[in-house]
Amino acid sequence: MTDHERAIIERLRVKPGEHVRLKDRDPRDSSLFGAEQETKTATDAIARDIDVLQDRLYAEGSRALLVVLQGTDTSGKDGTIRTVFNATGPLGVSVTAFGVPTTQELAHDYLWRVHAACPRRGTIGIFNRSHYEDVLIAKVRKLAPKEAVEQRYDQINAFERMLTENGTTILKFMLHISNGEQKERLQERLDDPKKHWKFNPGDLEDRAFWNEYQEAYETMLHRCSTQHAPWYVIPADRKWVRNAAIASIVKATLEEMNPQYPKVSWNPDDFTIA
Repeated sequence: MTDHERAIIERLRVKPGEHVRLKDRDPRDSSLFGAEQETKTATDAIARDIDVLQDRLYAEGSRALLVVLQGTDTSGKDGTIRTVFNATGPLGVSVTAFGVPTTQELAHDYLWRVHAACPRRGTIGIFNRSHYEDVLIAKVRKLAPKEAVEQRYDQINAFERMLTENGTTILKFMLHISNGEQKERLQERLDDPKKHWKFNPGDLEDRAFWNEYQEAYETMLHRCSTQHAPWYVIPADRKWVRNAAIASIVKATLEEMNPQYPKVSWNPDDFTIA
């Protein structure tokens, strides 16, 4: 791990039990990085490094990496996936976007659909939204009783501990954008016909609960950033900063995992290709 990667992790990681005040964390902070174009170029190189590390992880076939992307509407979950994992081989990466639960999913416990989507050994799994919707929107919109939501923090921690104890490393990224930046991005979707499909009138309803969501995120970060499954608060107003920070942490984590190509039982010198 480089000193720069260590600094990024130290600055952005939520320590277990830490009380996070999102208003004290600048969503436009770029102080961990240099100039924009230089950082974008470096991020492209990191994406290629992630591909090499993922190839080793796939070949090793004994462990997995789960990347959770959680954030308000327009925070950049899709953009993060496109940039950070654009060079990664498709066989070794799965992306799951969690939307409104189906009738079948609602007939099970709230973690049922999540467990089924967890990455198999040898792969990187990416959650676009996640099981944390059940302590965010469920809490703000009162979709579940208060007592049920309260129980879920400990249940989620136990679920994630089970995953880590069975070989899945977990990284959780909260994409932190400002109210003003979200407004601009929503307006851009209205102004650009090519982006109309991205606009959902329901996003405006959620925007009316901005303060309530910020409080719900703060509780989530406080209750569910653990040693085995840490949360990182990523400054996301600047897309290039968001991408660089997440790419750096993913790369450093894979390097710490240090997956290895398996040794074969045969000698390649014993074979001749006709």
